[in-house]
Amino acid sequence: MPKFARGVVRFQKEVFPTKQDLFEQLSQGQEPEALFIACSDSRIEPTMITQTDPGELFICRNPGNIVPPHTNHTGGTSASIEFAVAILKVPHVVLCGHTGCAAMKAAMEPELVADRAHISEWLSYTRAAAEVVNAIGADGTPEDRERLMLEQNVVLQMKHLETHPSVAAALAKGTLTLHGWVYDIKSGAVTAYDRARKEFLPVGEYYPDALDG
Repeated sequence: MPKFARGVVRFQKEVFPTKQDLFEQLSQGQEPEALFIACSDSRIEPTMITQTDPGELFICRNPGNIVPPHTNHTGGTSASIEFAVAILKVPHVVLCGHTGCAAMKAAMEPELVADRAHISEWLSYTRAAAEVVNAIGADGTPEDRERLMLEQNVVLQMKHLETHPSVAAALAKGTLTLHGWVYDIKSGAVTAYDRARKEFLPVGEYYPDALDG
């Protein structure tokens, strides 16, 4: 904790003064451009990956970057989605998986968490992705199967997103776009899901305008 406390002091003395105008503006409210759904993994830092400032991303994190299909049961992820889309009216939702995800490993080997009731139940929302991997990636190497699971989970959770009423309504109005990403911790590479081609492409290829400037 002393390290974290020193960080707070440094933020107050060195960082905050350089962005005081921004924080003054943010104190009046927020207008984030995107809801960013990511894994809770401590190695993932959405604002670093996207190089964004406070106020630009509304971030929701949980093990495995999972979105339960909509039901009448209220949970933190569902409430965050509704708040971001229906109240803040974000125009984009990014669902981002990552390499080396322990949740995805456990999803493929459920016996690893069989004695952890909450984790096991949470990972049940990835079951369809695991079944896809077993169906089309059975002969792949462990590395290939891991990558396929990461990608298939992102695709599955995007489908779950569409079951949420606020998301369905915004998609119907054309005011919301969904994005599926996979972040590689070792290389820093990010790939984005191309629905038309049903494959993940480098971010610079999927968003060519991102290379401008």
